[in-house]
Amino acid sequence: MSLRVGDPAEIGGYVLEARLGSGGMGTVFLARTGSGRPVAIKLIHQQFAADDEFRTRFRQEVAAARRVSGAFTAAVVDAAPDAEQPWMATSYIEGDTLSQHIAAKGPLGGAALRRLAIGLAEALRDIHRVGVVHRDLKPSNVVLSPEGPRVIDFGISRAADQQTLTMTGRIIGTPPFMSPEQLQAPRGVGPRSDVFSLGTLLVYSVTGHGPFDADSPYMTAYQVVHEEPTLDAVPQPLRAVVERCLDKEPERRPSADELLVLLRDLPADLGATAGQGEGPARTRDARTEHDLTPPTPAAGLADPRQDPNPAAPAAEAAAISRRRSLPRHWRPALAVAVAVVAIAGGAAVFASRGADGPAGGTTGRTVAAPGGTLPDGFAPWRTTVKGGQADIPDELRCVAREEAVFCGGGGVVAARLKASDGSRVWTVKSPGVPRQGMHLVGATKDTVLGYRFGAPDSAHGEVVAVDADTGRTLWSVRSGAQSQAVAGRSLDAAVIGSAVVTVDASGSRFEAREAHSGDLAWTSPFPAGTQCAPVPLGARLLALCASTEEVDALEIRHPALYTVDRASGALGKPLALKGPVVPMGADGGRLVLLREHREGPAQAGYEGVTLADPDTREVTYSAFAKPYEGTPGIANGTVYVSSGTGLVTAIDPATGRRKWARQTGVEGASGPVAGGGALYFSSATGRVVALSPSKGTQLWTTNPRADGLTGEQGASPRVTVAGGALIVAAAKNTLFAFDVGKPPKAG
Repeated sequence: MSLRVGDPAEIGGYVLEARLGSGGMGTVFLARTGSGRPVAIKLIHQQFAADDEFRTRFRQEVAAARRVSGAFTAAVVDAAPDAEQPWMATSYIEGDTLSQHIAAKGPLGGAALRRLAIGLAEALRDIHRVGVVHRDLKPSNVVLSPEGPRVIDFGISRAADQQTLTMTGRIIGTPPFMSPEQLQAPRGVGPRSDVFSLGTLLVYSVTGHGPFDADSPYMTAYQVVHEEPTLDAVPQPLRAVVERCLDKEPERRPSADELLVLLRDLPADLGATAGQGEGPARTRDARTEHDLTPPTPAAGLADPRQDPNPAAPAAEAAAISRRRSLPRHWRPALAVAVAVVAIAGGAAVFASRGADGPAGGTTGRTVAAPGGTLPDGFAPWRTTVKGGQADIPDELRCVAREEAVFCGGGGVVAARLKASDGSRVWTVKSPGVPRQGMHLVGATKDTVLGYRFGAPDSAHGEVVAVDADTGRTLWSVRSGAQSQAVAGRSLDAAVIGSAVVTVDASGSRFEAREAHSGDLAWTSPFPAGTQCAPVPLGARLLALCASTEEVDALEIRHPALYTVDRASGALGKPLALKGPVVPMGADGGRLVLLREHREGPAQAGYEGVTLADPDTREVTYSAFAKPYEGTPGIANGTVYVSSGTGLVTAIDPATGRRKWARQTGVEGASGPVAGGGALYFSSATGRVVALSPSKGTQLWTTNPRADGLTGEQGASPRVTVAGGALIVAAAKNTLFAFDVGKPPKAG
């Protein structure tokens, strides 16, 4: 749907492209980030902006969405609950809602029904584990995305340990899918209320209608509280589980974990229902919340059949508009856009399964083999490394050197901590207000090198060298900042052995210095008319260059690779490549580069792999079967792409073929980092997952440890292996460490 007259052109710096839908609380727009990533922005209606009670609800929605970090979550990208007109931006989800799917194609059955049931139970498990109660689980809040079901919309959710907030004089929810206690005493609603709603949802999925449907919301609400459900059309094996979910007494219902066990014991094929195969179903799904003025106090509901003229409910919010004709990559489920926030759903069931066990959740406590000796006196620890006047979130990265851990980023030029207990030896902060893009360049045996930007209006940064023992600043030098355009990642400086190679401030040459003294060893001008970035390849140094014309146009189509003599800086002959490409690392003596997939000027994932051998000058290209979106990484000669939803795909760089794919509950994960027979991926929330390199079996996963944004793409690895310890960087400059052989238990 096109933007309408009066719609804003941008919200919070995000340029709007289309109106996706509008409901009683707000309007949702399709927008893009600066890098071209699509997001859905929920803009609260102006009339609610001055309502303090509503603002509190909206803050609660944002907080709940950020608190949950499980599989299939539409991650919160940005939010401004205190803005003049509050808004929230989340990752954009493609797919029909469950209500749309059933309306168009009819009820579910067989294996598809079982997969959906297990996926939704897994979603509730992840939601409840972090202390959140959803409170509005219904068909229009379940999205059947290509990667599995997602539970969305936390507009009326709450933390289980907080007082429930309800708008004065109203019961908020959707009666056909609400629990009895939610209708009678909403302030006492707990996790088992969501289990009741899931039971109603499963009945709807298999029959096309709810178990308590009636001709009015009041009749429906009465039947939820007082009557038995209608389950005749539900297959018997599933019916036995649903009956337990729909018990009127919350304590008699299974927990989400217990429900998951019951559902996994169901037969693979649940059988078809009488209504299947007869085309679209007639459904009564209420798409938006109802405002019900109860005919009696909250202690109970009177029988509406005794009153011939019960008070009519307020009119429902406007129906969601039909989907706009967009390319498949952009096509939303509009109910998803209205809901915006999605929560952990069915990772295991919709991901492909490998021979080494189920995709997704861990059923045991198998752990990776210890990767080495723990630091002397080690005990699990957690700390925060404060930066300058304002920390930049989630940019702290670390390297381990024997018993020391060196970190930088997030307002910190460099810091040294003890690997054993996380205590800080020294910290060098960035002066002034830190800017996005500060990062750790690397460390030698005696020097730590960080990258920081200069003045806010400057395109240049500087490389700063710090003494590893004392934290004393040794020297600094201005550096160019064109590597992002050339190489698709920040490579303005690289540590090679005991030297650091930078791009000079004019962006015209490489400069190599002895890391500790800062003495200039050599300079090497770029080929005429080009911009270059230093690319480490093991102990070797390469240069990736592109014409200044292509760099200025942000269209790197014809890059070239050069060898660089470490003693003199002399460049070898150019090796032509097809661009745009992003250097990843080494596969033996060859450089692995990923070819970017473009949709117009925007980067939209990766479509293939390039192998370049600087010795034989042989270049091979392999195309992927489909483009992969997410955060790329490389370990032990295998390429990995982590999607924003937690799907990790392993790819053979020699052939471009997928080795395996594994759905995890860690969204926006970066990695991998290899060690101790495992691959480690971690998100800004500090949630870590360990996978086996051979088949991607999930060995273990941890709970979130920080309040960070999920769904991020393009971040560098956050995990550092220090012998048998794992050191993890999370949002807000949080660092924590644990024994890789004894990871923290999830749940």
